[in-house]
Amino acid sequence: MHFEQSAILTVQNHVITRNPRISMSHDKHTTWSLHIENVQEEDKGRYMCQINTVAAKTQFGYLNVVVPPNIDDALSSSDVIVREGASVNLTCRASGKPPPTIKWRRDGGAQLSRSKNLQEWEGEVMELPKISRLDMGAYLCIANNSVQPAVSKKIMVSVDFPPQLVIPHQLVGAPVGSSVTLECVTEAHPASLNYWASERGDMIHDNGAKYKIETQVGPPKYKTHMKLHIREIADRDFGIYKCISKNPRGETEGTIRLYANHPPTTSPKPTTSTTVPVVPAVSRDPLRELGGKNSNNDNQSGSGTSSSKGSKHSPTNTNEIPTYGTKTKNRDNKMSQVAATGSGCPSVEVSVTLFILLTTIICHIHDWS
Repeated sequence: MHFEQSAILTVQNHVITRNPRISMSHDKHTTWSLHIENVQEEDKGRYMCQINTVAAKTQFGYLNVVVPPNIDDALSSSDVIVREGASVNLTCRASGKPPPTIKWRRDGGAQLSRSKNLQEWEGEVMELPKISRLDMGAYLCIANNSVQPAVSKKIMVSVDFPPQLVIPHQLVGAPVGSSVTLECVTEAHPASLNYWASERGDMIHDNGAKYKIETQVGPPKYKTHMKLHIREIADRDFGIYKCISKNPRGETEGTIRLYANHPPTTSPKPTTSTTVPVVPAVSRDPLRELGGKNSNNDNQSGSGTSSSKGSKHSPTNTNEIPTYGTKTKNRDNKMSQVAATGSGCPSVEVSVTLFILLTTIICHIHDWS
């Protein structure tokens, strides 16, 4: 019998209760067994087996029924839409035996939020203060009580904000006849209406010939990459272009200036030649120096070898003859030094050498005469 309910279930081999899930078996000896199929939570409690002898004998057993977790959608949060900068609370209610624990995670394993530097949060309620677009996405509420299976609920959090534009290049230069691409990056939620316009405000359409418009969404899904391709640029194409973005939260626009950029010339560089002038390096007058040397040598020779004032000079000692040679050699050395200090021009050296030879011969003739 079910002791808490005071309900007799079986007597001997007969089932008394009308519950079809309950049955009884006997091994033809001393053992009777009570069977309960598809156990429900109301089946829990104490069960008593009684033997009616002279002194009745009883035995008790306890049935503990565990229930896997179940999330109550009526008491839990559904998908949420919130303005950027506001705060939001997510709630998850679950039942089960034993009572389940509730844990929060982001779908994909990302960080829960900027304020919670965690990968996981435990509790029925999770607060997201000052929410931003980076917090947008799916959040998982997971209920678990060690009774399989665990259950989860996905809650989408959408963050609304007006469009914002990022322009990589606000000044773009291109030569006439070339092609160019203008770019804008917009972020908005809900999704924005994006288009290009001229300086006068006229909408630019993709005609396939002059203009081609390319739009790429994500990631993340609230970001849109806008591109305007302009082919065969002419002078009239230079000026201001606008990228415009609108959604229910607001609108914004950005400007890009396209200007003429002349390509660099490729003419060869002019070649220059440098002429090094030949400057004579003779710092002394060799004729004047040589003349002074000859005069001194003549006076010395006359005073050393002449015995009378009117007599002709004639060598009386053979040792005097090398004197002329020595003087000549000195003159040659000095003139060679003078020539060596010149500019190194061969014509100048030859002229100076010939001049020295002629002067030496004349001096010899004069002395012998």
